[in-house]
Amino acid sequence: MRGLLAPLERKNGWTLAEEAGHASPDRIHRLLNRIEWDADEVLDDVRGYVVEHLGDRDAVLIIDDTGFLKKGVRSAGVQRQYSGTAGRTENSQIGVFLAYATGRGRTLIDRRLYLPTSWTDDRGRCRQAGIDDSVAFATKVEMAKAMVRRALTDKIPFGWVTADAAYGHSKGWRFELEQADVFHVMATTRHDTVVTRWSIDHPVHDLFPHLPRQKWKRRSCGQGAHGPRVYDWARVEVRPWHREDRRHWVIARRSVRRPEEISYYIAYCPAATTLDELIQVAGSRWAVEECFQSAKQECGLDDYQVRRYPGWHRHMTLAMAAHAALTVLRARQLDAEKAETDPPSSSTSASPRSDA
Repeated sequence: MRGLLAPLERKNGWTLAEEAGHASPDRIHRLLNRIEWDADEVLDDVRGYVVEHLGDRDAVLIIDDTGFLKKGVRSAGVQRQYSGTAGRTENSQIGVFLAYATGRGRTLIDRRLYLPTSWTDDRGRCRQAGIDDSVAFATKVEMAKAMVRRALTDKIPFGWVTADAAYGHSKGWRFELEQADVFHVMATTRHDTVVTRWSIDHPVHDLFPHLPRQKWKRRSCGQGAHGPRVYDWARVEVRPWHREDRRHWVIARRSVRRPEEISYYIAYCPAATTLDELIQVAGSRWAVEECFQSAKQECGLDDYQVRRYPGWHRHMTLAMAAHAALTVLRARQLDAEKAETDPPSSSTSASPRSDA
């Protein structure tokens, strides 16, 4: 853990061993590959730590995946597949992650290694990589469902779920979240369909061309690398016959500079939820990208030298623990700085009252 938090350029077995004063990386490799310990139990500890220090009932759970470029064919789950990290098809592993985002910080709280069918259809290859016969093929959406279900079972405090269109287009998952009364703002594709007063199969992109200009609101959905991310936003209510205290919306996000570029979201939320609140939830999705970037740069998330399935989950768990520790330390520092700059409260600054 000290090695993962150290200011090292790379954080692989050799560099971590050198940081610890070992003559070789053998002990680090044993920790990740052969010593008996349960990575899921350690992950429970990490989640408990995050909830203790950052827990918030308005937190947003964010699903996304990230790629890890690899050489060779023996690392669990590796094949030529699209990697968002590289922006193209590369020989890589893909990990699906769950992030926890609050006003005080954001970090990763769950992880699953995606196994393509080229692996799950070859059980001999799986056994060589430490993949148990009980591990079957699961889509990335199915992994996302399992991670959110686990968060619900573990009573992780949160208010919303969000994801990009690769996950949000799944009507089955959106319905499952709705049945559990989990509020969500999910990106989707322009060809997705919804139930309206006029159709049970209405394309979302057909809802907005004739919308009055005053229905569009220019808003920032958060800070980006180049300042506020400002777009024009509008929403249209769908499924109007649902329960009175809940609403379904299709939200459009239109580029200010290129109005032909429009992205869409589908939301399920309390009836009183404002457009501004939905925009902030939609904008929080970028927090998971910040988690990936900082965890890779600061905590060695992508510097592992393990090929086996259990070793991948062990390394990810320890890197996530390091990232959670940094996130909590930063939140404490910001709290201390805020306390120093806040004006004294009226109860402490007022002069003692005299009745004389």
